[in-house]
Order: sequence, then C-alpha cells, then structure tokens
Amino acid sequence: MFEDVLAAADDVLTPPFRNALVKTILFTLGLLALLWAVLEKLLAGALALPYPWLTSALTLIGGAGLMIGLAFLIPSASFLIAGFFFDDLADAVERELRPGATAGQRLALHDALWLAVRFSAVALVVNLAALLLLLVPGVNAIAFFAANAYLFGRGYFELAASRRLPPGEVRRLRKRHEPRLFAAGLILAAMLAVPVLNLLTPLFGTALFVRITAGILREPMVSAPRGGESPGRSGRAKP
Repeated sequence: MFEDVLAAADDVLTPPFRNALVKTILFTLGLLALLWAVLEKLLAGALALPYPWLTSALTLIGGAGLMIGLAFLIPSASFLIAGFFFDDLADAVERELRPGATAGQRLALHDALWLAVRFSAVALVVNLAALLLLLVPGVNAIAFFAANAYLFGRGYFELAASRRLPPGEVRRLRKRHEPRLFAAGLILAAMLAVPVLNLLTPLFGTALFVRITAGILREPMVSAPRGGESPGRSGRAKP
C-alpha cells in the first residue's frame, strides 16, 4: 500500500488532477461559504439581544462553533465531488497503470451520483454523531477517524470497483478486504484534520483507491467483470 500512496500523491500533481483540483476548491469553498452565510444569518437572528456588544460576542462564539461544525461536513462534500470527477480521474490513473489496455466501464452519471449522494448522506449522519461527542475528550477523535476511515474505504472502493465488477462481487470483495480498505481510508481521514490539505481528499482518494482496486483485481478469486466477460489474465472488462 505504501507504493500506492506515493504513486497517488504523484497523480495529484498531473494535469488532469490539477484541473480537477481547481474545480474542487471552487466547489467546496462555494458550498461551505453558502452554508456559512445561511447558518450565520440564522444564528445572528436567534441571538438578537437588546445589548449589541453581547449579541456580537455570542455571534463570534457561534461563528467559531459553525467553523467546527462545517469541518465535519467536509467528508460529505468530498463524496459529492468524487461523484462528479471520479471517472475522468480514474481513466487517467488506469491509463498510467496499463497503457493501451481497455479502460474500465464508466458508471452512468445517475449511478455515480447515486453512490456519491448515498455515501454523502451516511457520512453526514456519522459525522454529526461524532460532532455530538465533541465534548468527550479522546472519544470524539477516535469516533471521527474510525468512522471516516470506514466510510472512505467503503465509498471509494465501491466507486472504483463498480467500473469493472457487478454489485454483488463488489460487496464480496469489499468485505474480504475490509481491513486493507479501512487502513487506506484512515489515511484519507487523517487528511481531513489538516486544513487546506483536506481539499485534496477526493482527488487523492480517487487515485489511491483506483490503484488499490487494481491490485485487488489482480489477485485470484475475482469473478467475472461487469458485462459477464471472463477476467482472463488482465481482469479487465470491455467498456
């Protein structure tokens, strides 16, 4: 996995990923800014008091709380962003892994977005639960990293594996390789704790899990890819 991590870091520096990075930053900052504006306005209205200085103080405290709360929304935003860019970036990584080989089957837009929205919703619920544990020292950090490691490992693997395998086989492989996927997801969860670096999570996650999935598909006991073609030596499906 260490080699996959280093290779994924290199992938993020390539032109396709740099272009996606600009869009990712604009999308994420725009989404969080919109949420900030709405929530701050609601908060200011709720804290309206006859003493302006007290209102200002409580608004600042509430604003700091909103910043912490929005940090817990980044995993959800990450899955949504991954749904938009995943196939294009996955194609670029696969071309590097197997030059000239048949690319994976691109997910239909509604399928990719459904996977992204589904995991965004789950990530939102899980991270809100972790947010409730914010006042419990130690437990909140463990809950945050463990929950997001599982979510990232499961979500990104399913996006990558669904390009080549039917849903049932994707689930079987996910369960079989759960410790490995959790470890890779833990790397992404750690990235969330680093400001600015967390914006790279969907891009790095895409590159990392496409590589990990390619390694898993080269292992024995992988059944026929999507469309029913025998995996043969390459394990690749027709587009």
